[in-house]
Amino acid sequence: MAFFFKTILLSVRVIIYFIYFWSLFVFSQDTILPIYEKHIPCSSFDKIESNLTIGEKSKKIKTPQLWYYPSTHPKKEGAAVLVIPGGGYKNLAFEHEGIKVAEWLNKIGISAFVLMYRTPHWESKPCKTKVALLDAQRALQIMAENAKQWNIDSTKIGIIGFSAGGHLAATLSNHFDFINLEKSTNKKSYRPSFCILVYPVISMTDKLTHMGSKYSFMGKSPRDEEVHFFSNELQISAEKTPPTLLIHAIDDAVVIPENSILYHETLQENKIPTRLHLMDKGGHGFGIKNAAAPTNSWLNVTKEWLIDQKIIAH
Repeated sequence: MAFFFKTILLSVRVIIYFIYFWSLFVFSQDTILPIYEKHIPCSSFDKIESNLTIGEKSKKIKTPQLWYYPSTHPKKEGAAVLVIPGGGYKNLAFEHEGIKVAEWLNKIGISAFVLMYRTPHWESKPCKTKVALLDAQRALQIMAENAKQWNIDSTKIGIIGFSAGGHLAATLSNHFDFINLEKSTNKKSYRPSFCILVYPVISMTDKLTHMGSKYSFMGKSPRDEEVHFFSNELQISAEKTPPTLLIHAIDDAVVIPENSILYHETLQENKIPTRLHLMDKGGHGFGIKNAAAPTNSWLNVTKEWLIDQKIIAH
């Protein structure tokens, strides 16, 4: 009899463990969504069969994607964020500036969409400066158009970008209505409700920019009007640019903090809600690599700012 009860108890435990781990798999599993159903505008890689990934860095993206991480937080209020990893417009730091950020956003009640976008370094003109913005703009469209289905509050859709991904996020903030979706029947643009920029490349001017990102994005001989259009400190508009949080380390020698400082000051001049958080140490590219890292202080700052902006509750 004792053996019988032990067997029953063991079976119950196995079933409980199975249900637990199955639920973790189901509810934390991301969904990969293609950004374009058929035609991909400005496609340069017709001969490449799939996206190429080396370690955690993805490059030569043929098929832009959204990796969807829905929040199951009990206090979620419908906010969603488009996560744009950096990588100098050549690679994508998809793990520590993408997936881990999405997982953190889920923990504070925000659904996340990580953007696997085409990196301009591998593209040819005239598409070189277009592809990343087209992919980001289309991603925002998808989030807004499916808001009801995914239980998203369309007034709480924002963006976060890192390094060159920060440049793309800032560009999307200021040029969200840049419509050039070839052969697309949907020409509607969507303004992000808020923007978070972490050690961002803001300017394409030589005195401020990260030259590697600029060369990958524009080539070595860009036209003056291109440099002006993609220098976001020159594109801020009181009517268009959303509230923005900027995070930067003072000792960042890759993308100098003057990028964030100038953008913050110009936002203030245009009376757009903004906050600048400068860290004494951190360098460049810290993202979320280690849960115990001192640089993770930016997460608390970001959460507080989102509460202040009434994107999430206390």
